[in-house]
Amino acid sequence: MDDQTEDLNTGSAVPAEVSTDTLRITPTVSAALPAEDVERITRDLISALKTVYDPEIPVDIYELGLIYKVDLDDDRNLAIDMTLTAPGCPVAGEMPGWVENAARAVEGIQDVTVNMVYDPPWDASRMSEEAQVALNWW
Repeated sequence: MDDQTEDLNTGSAVPAEVSTDTLRITPTVSAALPAEDVERITRDLISALKTVYDPEIPVDIYELGLIYKVDLDDDRNLAIDMTLTAPGCPVAGEMPGWVENAARAVEGIQDVTVNMVYDPPWDASRMSEEAQVALNWW
């Protein structure tokens, strides 16, 4: 695959413009969905998640590493497991809704469920290099 790399979780091809450094999450998917649809949905979902910010931190939730898991089923329903930087986050009740709304905007997605999880607890090691630079944590 000269212009693609293989996604280790799905075994599907990931376009070269989505580098493995950028691809911090990969959906668990059924083999029934065409690989090109999964690739497009993955790219579009990442773009959508990058529009959601914790109001107290000037970095999007994707780069912060708050998205733990994404499942995409045969019917194009998404289940997203996410966490917060701290369980007492003031927007804990609102942020899942923000994530759900962002994910629903992805073309082809039928339904979205966002699950708040706290295991494993979030820590700064989950942040991307981009987030670390933005927060001067390097």
